[in-house]
Amino acid sequence: MTYAPRSRGVRAVLAALLLGTAFAPLAATSAQAAKPDDAGSVTVMTRNIYLGADINRPVRAATEAAEAGGDQAAILVALGRATHETREIVDRTNFAVRSRLLADEIADTAPDLVGLQEVALWRSGPLDLAGIAAPSATNVDYDFLEMLLDDLEEEGVSYEAVNVGMRADVEAPAFAAYPGDPTSRNVRMTMRDVILMRADAGLAAVGGGNKIYDVNLAVEIAGVPMNFDRGYNFVDVENAAGVDLRFVNTHLEAFSSDIALAQAVQMVTEAGATPRTTVIACDCNSDPLDDSVKSFDAVAHKAPYEFIVGQGFEDMWLVRWPAQRGWTAGLSELVNDTRAWGFDHRIDMIFARTAAGETIRVRHGEVTGDKKGDRDKATGLWPSDHAGVVIKLEGLAD
Repeated sequence: MTYAPRSRGVRAVLAALLLGTAFAPLAATSAQAAKPDDAGSVTVMTRNIYLGADINRPVRAATEAAEAGGDQAAILVALGRATHETREIVDRTNFAVRSRLLADEIADTAPDLVGLQEVALWRSGPLDLAGIAAPSATNVDYDFLEMLLDDLEEEGVSYEAVNVGMRADVEAPAFAAYPGDPTSRNVRMTMRDVILMRADAGLAAVGGGNKIYDVNLAVEIAGVPMNFDRGYNFVDVENAAGVDLRFVNTHLEAFSSDIALAQAVQMVTEAGATPRTTVIACDCNSDPLDDSVKSFDAVAHKAPYEFIVGQGFEDMWLVRWPAQRGWTAGLSELVNDTRAWGFDHRIDMIFARTAAGETIRVRHGEVTGDKKGDRDKATGLWPSDHAGVVIKLEGLAD
């Protein structure tokens, strides 16, 4: 089994995209004075809601079986057992509980626009060993988007999913011991990036877009490729106060900073090509304080972040607060940590850039879901393995 970027080559894509941005004007957001009478403001949130388990467990198990010299049958058994365990953990991390906590967060902070990542759709079906190559399970076990929207309604707030970006869609056999035992089934996980808009925010969606990245992680199991697609989506919004905004949502690759950098370049090049003020909600998987380089990468962990800010996007958290007050990741797989010590680095960001370089002010901001009191009292579960970031931006109107 092998890992590889699924594309025409990370370096080739980077070179082509960088050529297109090398001479682009860098619009600094804080270098000039804002208009004193500019009343346009929008509150935005980035929130990774956690798919519910470590999706890499089945991949690791199959890899180890292959490296140990196992044949196709041994690899399949390793994959099936690990998938069964992963799916059991999804039950234990109980999104029905976590969704209510997330709905509380969103209701309390009332963002106008929310960029959600890891909005999983878990499905299952009869055991079908060919399902690895062609996902086919249709029985819905957990639809994270539907559950969260329902819980928001229960909280008395109404949000609309104005853009749903379909991402990785992977399936594998799952069984506790061997194919055909009573636990046997296929498990399918479909990932989505979703943009929510508050119904009473006074914003009108006037356009949008969605794109799968050219460079993505591809995993081969027993000769069958499983593609872990990522991408970006955006919505263009306007309001009566003169706000004319593009809100972009993305989740960059975690496994490789080389791949994450190629994705960041594509996102900025394509979604950033607009005369509108652009705000990015990002689980960037890139810590600006981390200059380490993985053994299989050419660039540092911080490279995707540095590229984005190098293109004139300002890290809006740092406008008012130090990085250490904004840690957002990351808790354990079971999200039942008894302490908040797992929040020890920052990879969830809000970036902003205006077309003409005007100042965007930060009126208010906070990290959500990062305190012990945010856990569910009965189960001890946290809302997610990430914290959220909510920032109120001002100076957005003409």
